[in-house]
Amino acid sequence: MRAVASLLSGIIFGIGLIVSGMSNPAKVLNFLDFAGTWDPSLAFVMGGAVVVTFIGYRLAQTRARPAFAERFYMPSARDIDGPLLAGAASFGLGWGLGGYCPGPAVTALALHADGTLVFVSCMLIGMWGARAAKDRLGELAAGPAA
Repeated sequence: MRAVASLLSGIIFGIGLIVSGMSNPAKVLNFLDFAGTWDPSLAFVMGGAVVVTFIGYRLAQTRARPAFAERFYMPSARDIDGPLLAGAASFGLGWGLGGYCPGPAVTALALHADGTLVFVSCMLIGMWGARAAKDRLGELAAGPAA
C-alpha cells in the first residue's frame, strides 16, 4: 500500500508541476527575468505550496504516526554550513540558467521538452560528483586508515 500511495503522490505532484507551468523552462525563466518579460504567476504557485505545506505540517503534528511508516521524519538540522550554501548556490544557478529545478525537469522528460535530457543528465552527473567529493573530503578529514 505504501508503494501505491507513493506512486499516486508522485503522479499528483507531476500533474501539478505541469498545470502550474513549472515544467516549462520558458515560464520559469520569464519569472526570473525582472528587467524583461517578467511573469509573476509562479509566485502564486509558490504561495500555494507554502500554504499547503504549512497546513500539512500542522496536520502531521496532530497525529501519533504517519499512515505508512513507524514514525515521522521531520527535518532536524538547523546549521548553515558550506555544503548547504554551495548546494543552494548550484541549485539556483542551475535553475536560473536552465529554467528547471529537479522535480519539474524529471516531469518534463515525459513531455519530451527541448533540452530536458541534457539538463537531467548534467544534473545527475553533478549530484554524483557532489556525493563523490563529499565522500572524498570525509576520507581526507578522517586521516589515513589504521
